[in-house]
Amino acid sequence: MRKVLGFGTYDVASHPRVEVLLEGLRRTPDTAVRELDEPLGLSTADRVAMLKQPWRLPVLVGRLASRWTRLAAGSRRFRGSHAPDTLLVGYMGHFDVLWARLLYPRTTIVLDHLIFAAGTARDRGEDGVKARILGLLDSLATHAADVVVLDTAEHAAKLDASIADRGVIVPVGAPAAWYEAGRDAAAARLADDGARDAHRPLTVVFFGLFTPLQGAPHIAKALRLLAERGTPVRALLIGSGQDRAECEQILAGSPAENMVEWRDWVDSTELPRLVAEHDVCLGIVGTTDKALDVVPNKVYQGLAAGCAVVTSDTAPQRRLLGGGAIFVPPGAPEALADALEHLATDPAALRGARKRAAAAAAAFVPEQAVAPLVAALERTRAAEAAS
Repeated sequence: MRKVLGFGTYDVASHPRVEVLLEGLRRTPDTAVRELDEPLGLSTADRVAMLKQPWRLPVLVGRLASRWTRLAAGSRRFRGSHAPDTLLVGYMGHFDVLWARLLYPRTTIVLDHLIFAAGTARDRGEDGVKARILGLLDSLATHAADVVVLDTAEHAAKLDASIADRGVIVPVGAPAAWYEAGRDAAAARLADDGARDAHRPLTVVFFGLFTPLQGAPHIAKALRLLAERGTPVRALLIGSGQDRAECEQILAGSPAENMVEWRDWVDSTELPRLVAEHDVCLGIVGTTDKALDVVPNKVYQGLAAGCAVVTSDTAPQRRLLGGGAIFVPPGAPEALADALEHLATDPAALRGARKRAAAAAAAFVPEQAVAPLVAALERTRAAEAAS
């Protein structure tokens, strides 16, 4: 029996990646999963903001100290016969993995390294000394782990050459709640013929932090073009962040104002159902270096929710999604508008896009998504037994 302990300051409500890993391992035969988690209470945006406002760093240090004290105390329950053979350090665990290594020096440690801190900082406009410091943090974190979980080959290539063999590529996938919402929505629209018009427009949803990699201003421009063309589309844009003000400015004073609804926040428990009620879920269309390397959460979640998915035509997305998504060039509002107009005016195209999305989603349920990680842990176990 493999005993896995989810460890760290992760928050599954904000970062579903670790939820997928834990769900998938729980569904794996001969695997027992427990958790020792003290959520930090800081979002990715909060942490990046600290790079721009260094005087806020004591907040991070104080929270880490508090959570790590609790983790150390809690670890007493997982000793002796209750000790795990594998520690899974959740997403944004750059610091947590160092603490895990101190507490469990001889245990196999898996780091869910979904993002490189230096790359995220550069994507959001930070460079120079700060990016170099974060690059050092990336290196310390990945060297502290025995297995480093990454989401794409492009990210795996960023590992130091000396530990490249520790990397394992695991698609982000989507939690079970998204698949449940997708099944419920599909059952509710059994009689839907896909025809869309002014009285029943194509419904489009985008959700995110409005960061540069997402390319939200390009989405806003595409929606403005569709409104000017008179295409029957209605969009819901969820979230806030550095690019939202620009999006609002792009849409201001145009017919698109009447076809776009804004929401600052939707609770993570409500989001799957809300997304599943839409025809189309938008992925990303940004042009930054990071945008070309990732397959974002929202793409997997949109597939699971039963939506047609439209996202940027990048190597990792095309490789992992195949025919499950509709691809448009990054940073090309007109191409995005054309793709959405096609779905809004061709019922067969919408039905086909949904069917292909559902087929692709089946490969990313939690137990399928974690298969490469399970294989890596088996190799690690075999190597330890041989030594």
